Amino acid sequence: MGILRTKSAPQPIGPYSQGIDMDGLLFLSGQIGLSLETGEMVDGLANQTHQVLKNIAAVLEAGGCTLSNVIKSTIYLKNMSDFSEFNKIYAEYFKENPPARTTVEVSALPRNALIEIEIIAHK
Repeated sequence: MGILRTKSAPQPIGPYSQGIDMDGLLFLSGQIGLSLETGEMVDGLANQTHQVLKNIAAVLEAGGCTLSNVIKSTIYLKNMSDFSEFNKIYAEYFKENPPARTTVEVSALPRNALIEIEIIAHK
């Protein structure tokens, strides 16, 4: 088992790893829309979604993968009414062979985020 660490994505805000590499499977902790430069949450669902996916790409890179290696994603939305807007952005990042996915609405997320995404990838 290997711990994934990168300075190219925001550091965890709690006692957890950015990700774990276990026998060629990468399990990424949920990412929220924190800016690497400021450490603050970016504004709005669209900006947060882009930031989350950039953060995920950076952690995947630390594990020797890209977004094309993602096999499962779990999406936590603060408002299911954002589902359509989110899907348009998500589709920009997963154009071919999108991963299996679950999307759920939650009552609250850390730092008042509008979205959080966790990922499983395969090397």
